[in-house]
Amino acid sequence: MAHAAELAMVSGDTGTGLEFLRGQLDRFEEETGHTVTIVPMPSSTSDQFGQYRLWLAAGNSDIDVYQTDVIWAPQLADQFLDLSEAAADVVDDHFPSIIESQTVDGKLVALPAFTDAPALYYRTDLLEKYGKEVPQTWAELEETAMEIMEGEREEGNQDMWGFVFQGNSYEGLTCNALEWVASHGGGQIVEADGTISINNPQAIEAVEQAAGWVGTIAPEGVLGYMEEESRGVWQLGNAVFMRNWPYAYALGNSDGSAIAGDFDVAPLPAGSGEEGRSAATLGGWNVAVSKYSPDPEAAIELAMFLSSADVQKERAINQSNLPTIESLYDDAEIAEAQPIIPNWKEIFQNAVPRPSAPTQSNYNEVSSMFWGAVHETLSGNGTAAENLELLELDLADIKGDSW
Repeated sequence: MAHAAELAMVSGDTGTGLEFLRGQLDRFEEETGHTVTIVPMPSSTSDQFGQYRLWLAAGNSDIDVYQTDVIWAPQLADQFLDLSEAAADVVDDHFPSIIESQTVDGKLVALPAFTDAPALYYRTDLLEKYGKEVPQTWAELEETAMEIMEGEREEGNQDMWGFVFQGNSYEGLTCNALEWVASHGGGQIVEADGTISINNPQAIEAVEQAAGWVGTIAPEGVLGYMEEESRGVWQLGNAVFMRNWPYAYALGNSDGSAIAGDFDVAPLPAGSGEEGRSAATLGGWNVAVSKYSPDPEAAIELAMFLSSADVQKERAINQSNLPTIESLYDDAEIAEAQPIIPNWKEIFQNAVPRPSAPTQSNYNEVSSMFWGAVHETLSGNGTAAENLELLELDLADIKGDSW
């Protein structure tokens, strides 16, 4: 057997992910004789990315395996090993679009661990109590959220809110706001051909509508919420609706949850008008191997293990994370443990990518400017029309002749 390597990998701290990962790594250690240390990361993906960049730019050899967001491949490709050869036998098992998202200039930068698309979480008990249907449009969501929120407050729950989402100034707001804009037919900020499209009437209407939620159906504090803050309010039973990723499903049904058994998920609402449709930002996490790893073979072994069907199945059953391996959507044990997973296929059909492919190495700056303009609007600093016009000019400056 090859020598036992000492590996280190990074992981964010959303939900119970770290605990689950440790259990997986213990199994990997038993099977291979290698040891793996987890280096915890901040929960904000923007902060994680900044840390990765610093380490990789410095040629840091302490971290062997990185967990990467779906949008990071074009920006970090040069710092990671090509996994095409190692994964040649399994690459076709994954959704082609996800493999494509992790392939840069023919190089497979990372292997998919799980995929992600957000949904509208709703309280089944409260909709039933008030005789309401699941909202199909944002306008219906506003109306239903307000009515139930006011009714519950009159009955004594002063902490009840209509809708919680991720309004903090970070990548999560780009995801939320892209959904609002795309659902109104307002495009994808920057289109696939590189055209800057964000300054248009539908996008303005979408962001203006969302600004109207702050302080009415959503708390003022939503301007500081990331995934875990919104889940905290929701899981205490203090929100009618929530926009969040699949991980919140298993946690919502866990022991001690105030809402266990009283909620379900649906595709996010559509915008108004003829072009209105449901839109969900394509997310997901992958595993990449640093080209500075002193033990690349063992590190690749770990990446292959974490993206394997076995581990994805356990992650689906225990964490409600969505597999990237298509066959697992037909797995009876997954369907029994997490009946929601087969249903997520419909949400996937509405998935929209963030503009990381057309903007390439400029994506983080583009996203940061977009979430900044939206956060200003949500905070009441300027209208959507003013802020998106300024954003268009700023994006044109970054673009120059081309991205």
